[in-house]
Amino acid sequence: MDSPGLRIGPLIPEQDYERLEDGDPEGSQDSPLHGEEQQPLLHVPEGLRGSWHHIQNLDSFFTKIYSYHQRNGFTCILLEDVFQLGQFIFIVTFTTFLLRCVDYSVLFANQPSNRTRPGPLHSKVTLSDAVLPSSQCAQRICSSPLLVFLLILAAAFWLFQLLRSVCNLFSYWDIQVFYREALHIPPEELSSVPWAEVQSRLLALQRSGGLCVQPRPLTELDVHHRILRYTNYQVALANKGLLPARAALPWGGGAAFLSRGLALNVDLLLFRGPFSLFRGGWELPDAYKRGDRRAALAARWRRTVLLLAAANLALSPLVLAWQVLHAFYSHAELLRREPGALGTRRWSRLARLQLRHFNELPHELRARLARAYRPAAAFLRAAAPPAPLLALLARQLVFFAGAPLAALLVLTVYDEDVLAVEHVLTAMTALGIAATVARSFIPDEQGQGRSPQLLLQAALAHMHYLPEETGPAGRTSSYRQMARLLQYRAVSLVEELLSPVLTPLFLLFWFRPRALEIIDFFRHFTVDVAGVGDICSFALMDVKRHGHPQWLSEGQTEASLSQRAEDGKTELSLMRFSLVHPQWRPPGHSSKFLGHLRGRVQQDAAAWGASSLRSPPAPGILSTSPSPLTSSLLLFCDPLSCRSQPEAFLANLLVQPLRPPQDLSPTAPCPAAATASLLASLSRITQDSSCVSPGGTGGQKLAQLPELASAEMSLHAIYLHQLHQQQQQQELWGEASASPLSRPWPSPPQTLSPDEEKPCWSSDGSSPASSPRQQWRAQRTQSLFPGGLQEPTDTQKEPGQATGTD
Repeated sequence: MDSPGLRIGPLIPEQDYERLEDGDPEGSQDSPLHGEEQQPLLHVPEGLRGSWHHIQNLDSFFTKIYSYHQRNGFTCILLEDVFQLGQFIFIVTFTTFLLRCVDYSVLFANQPSNRTRPGPLHSKVTLSDAVLPSSQCAQRICSSPLLVFLLILAAAFWLFQLLRSVCNLFSYWDIQVFYREALHIPPEELSSVPWAEVQSRLLALQRSGGLCVQPRPLTELDVHHRILRYTNYQVALANKGLLPARAALPWGGGAAFLSRGLALNVDLLLFRGPFSLFRGGWELPDAYKRGDRRAALAARWRRTVLLLAAANLALSPLVLAWQVLHAFYSHAELLRREPGALGTRRWSRLARLQLRHFNELPHELRARLARAYRPAAAFLRAAAPPAPLLALLARQLVFFAGAPLAALLVLTVYDEDVLAVEHVLTAMTALGIAATVARSFIPDEQGQGRSPQLLLQAALAHMHYLPEETGPAGRTSSYRQMARLLQYRAVSLVEELLSPVLTPLFLLFWFRPRALEIIDFFRHFTVDVAGVGDICSFALMDVKRHGHPQWLSEGQTEASLSQRAEDGKTELSLMRFSLVHPQWRPPGHSSKFLGHLRGRVQQDAAAWGASSLRSPPAPGILSTSPSPLTSSLLLFCDPLSCRSQPEAFLANLLVQPLRPPQDLSPTAPCPAAATASLLASLSRITQDSSCVSPGGTGGQKLAQLPELASAEMSLHAIYLHQLHQQQQQQELWGEASASPLSRPWPSPPQTLSPDEEKPCWSSDGSSPASSPRQQWRAQRTQSLFPGGLQEPTDTQKEPGQATGTD
């Protein structure tokens, strides 16, 4: 059921309020504030009601406010829905026309025909000659019962989509009214207003009393929790190894799979389906929060997965046919015009899940990955494993395919009738595609001279994460990890085409055996926040609950081994959110961590400055002497330069690798000291009033200068990764390691079935004794800087059940 809690009316000086249970007695029983003595207030000015005064589902309300802004207003949303519905009609109609209404014997000139013109037969075949009359076309369609059934099924699906679009349009019309009357943003000004401004006006409206959502003040984090309630769970599932699905390859290694179809099925199983855990609401049922019901719930969830897999298997022919048709109509012209388009790279769905921060909105993720694309692609070109034999064969194929193609092109220029010869155009297209594909296997000479280490560091500045997996350390391991994240467009297309066949298999052999682990995940990592409902505990970015000692949280976190977020996800997400929202005040432990991080930056910066004064810097080490790096920092003191792009700033900033000094004595500065020096310099720049627009206050600096916030976050990501590497070195040199946990979290003492007694969370599909992260990375490899360092594990007590906190 939707959670009541929001009533909005026209903003007037005198406002009358009444209790929620007086206005909505049925909905108040399921209020998200159950257990709270104070109920949310109901704002209903007498005699004044707008079309948007009665909104119950707050998750949908905030999500549509965000979607309305990102989709550029009501007109664009309307046209987008109309075009999608029209595209569906076109694909179905045009495919039916090609199957039943075209005489291909006439079109291919195998049979002479002249239906359109009276008189003698003419030699040239026209399109109208190959098209059957409408009566004959209708007769051929009706003569196929299977085709008629498919058309009826397509019509029903189209009507369902039409009904859903109409309902969404009505709600988006109310959102447009809300933007205009409550937020004072007319449709014509929407494109010029950033989301940060929309969010600030939304919070100001709540503070003024026009938007009463909950008894305590609404914060930026509350808005993100409602918009990203399910997304944060998905990010946490990926962080703990339950997403994406993985399978062992016959020739060794493993492959990750997360297509659009599989992601849709996961969403139906966990959040929005009729038998899902949340069932599209804001509250996880109490049964999933109790340990004594876990076995029964896991058994029921296995049955749900089995039924959904059977439904996917039954519909797989239809879905596969649709995928093939949609891919053909979408990429045929692109391949003819640009055959090498499928050889370009794009961020995979796996990358958009693993590289995402907690509470990061989609447009923020897209912008960050767009900035990381060039250095990541350059790293893949520079660090590609040497394949001289493959490159030699590719060069020969380019030559032998290009020679006849050039001859055919010259003949076509001389006389265009050459194109009328049978299969000439087909041969030219095939030769062009073969040459383009072969050329992609030839190493780029320009990229081979660049340092892969520097390019990887430049990519890390925007990616913020380099997921580590077991395997050989060094360049090859980093290359394979990056290739999974930035995959070829052709690979992505093949995954989507195979998705109807592979999705039922992964549901049966990946998700169904892990039903107990998934139930335990939601039981241990769900908390109840007053006024918001049940959310993923990782989304709170609580360093005390989910921090990792190797990411500067040592001494501040109480998280056991299974409660820690991997890859520094908690620490980096907290840092990013605090930089993007400078007005947000984090809780005590998180605020203490941020203060400790700033203090460590100042300490390391001072140590770097002292070491630079004692001795000249070694080659390849950042120094405080005049250089292009310090010059790029000084440029930002110019008010006009404060508006420059973060790419230009980081391009100057990452001229040389941020490597530690060769002096490894105890008195030498830590490897991250150079980055800390730049961070301290950048912090002084952001505090300079000359870099702030007139009228700006100290708390609004980063909000007014998002490019500086992006640059500071990039340096913090590099800095924390270097501290993480330093912590690994210290443990490798002197600290003892313990055996990993046999199960990611405790299980209540009870008799389990043989299936439930299996070890949890196999990450590669072949080793049930390993955890999602190989028992929390007992054999971690270093991916940022070469060196083959291994991370030992700690023996921790197993966590208890998570309790709800605000």
